[in-house]
Amino acid sequence: MRGLAGLAGLVAVLEVLPHTGLVSADYLPPASKTLRALWQLLAENTFWTALGDTLTGWGLGLGISVVAGVAVGLVIGSVPLLRAVTASTIEFLRPIPSVALIPVAVLLYGADLRSKLLLVVYAAFWQVLVQVLAGIQDVDPVADDTARSYRLGTWGRLRHVMWPTALPYVMTGVRLAATVALILAVTTELVIGAPGVGHEIAVAQTSGAVPQVYALVLVTGLLGVAVNLVARAVERRALHWHQSVRTDAAAS
Repeated sequence: MRGLAGLAGLVAVLEVLPHTGLVSADYLPPASKTLRALWQLLAENTFWTALGDTLTGWGLGLGISVVAGVAVGLVIGSVPLLRAVTASTIEFLRPIPSVALIPVAVLLYGADLRSKLLLVVYAAFWQVLVQVLAGIQDVDPVADDTARSYRLGTWGRLRHVMWPTALPYVMTGVRLAATVALILAVTTELVIGAPGVGHEIAVAQTSGAVPQVYALVLVTGLLGVAVNLVARAVERRALHWHQSVRTDAAAS
């Protein structure tokens, strides 16, 4: 309820502010005008097509990132020598902003879905990989030694010792990657003109349709909220056995 009250207060401020003269309504239209523009967008097929393009790039990119990040993280994390050899390479590549790769993506694929996937996967992959490596690092050495003493092989230790410890970290990585993937999907569309909501924002801005710009920005914000809620729901479902989730459920 408090969150809804805060949202209602923000809408009220955005409705009143343009009428005070502090901000020109030409650049910040009243909230009611933005909502009307959003309602009109909902009736247009082009909007739903653009939304589908954004969600397609986001979903495919996130899926590739999660699978690759978990697989690579488990392999590197379970082999100490491999982790030591790749540590400097990971720390070098991880901070590179994905937007810096936009010229490379355009040169390789143009304003194509593959350009979007390249940037989304590069940004989201590191979120998952780093969390998986942290989870493997957090494995109790006593539990690992006990598994070895019971002659569990690599697969057995991975399944019964490493994976349960790493799973909370993995879910954190997935939640972070989901948000990052959406940001990069919209950014790619906005900058290089790949089909999607970001491209529609650029078109509305160029044509001077200010209410539509704010309406589409509102859509991206709602997408971000929805992605976060879904990611948290999946996290709670996957970690229903974990102490942190049980504590949160008991508190609520």
